[in-house]
Amino acid sequence: MDHGPAGSGRNGRAAHFKTRIGIWMFILYSIVYLGFILICTLNPALMASDIGGSNLAIVYGFGLIIFALMLAFVYNAICTAAEEEFNDPEDEADTEREK
Repeated sequence: MDHGPAGSGRNGRAAHFKTRIGIWMFILYSIVYLGFILICTLNPALMASDIGGSNLAIVYGFGLIIFALMLAFVYNAICTAAEEEFNDPEDEADTEREK
């Protein structure tokens, strides 16, 4: 039951770019999350304040979840475009012909 090679290594050209984007998005999310933690620890009464029928803790918490999902979709779109740009099919065809 030979399944062939594990991977073609096609995404190698975009790997550095995708890593850099992922790190920047992680830092951005960490800063927003740090704001949540700082408000919770330094001013817990502020988290209990009423915002639109709910308290700030609930709104901020759901906002963090939605923000994480948005970052995931943006990351996917950026990385897909980068893979298509860095891994041009014409370049791969030229590489295959050289072999």
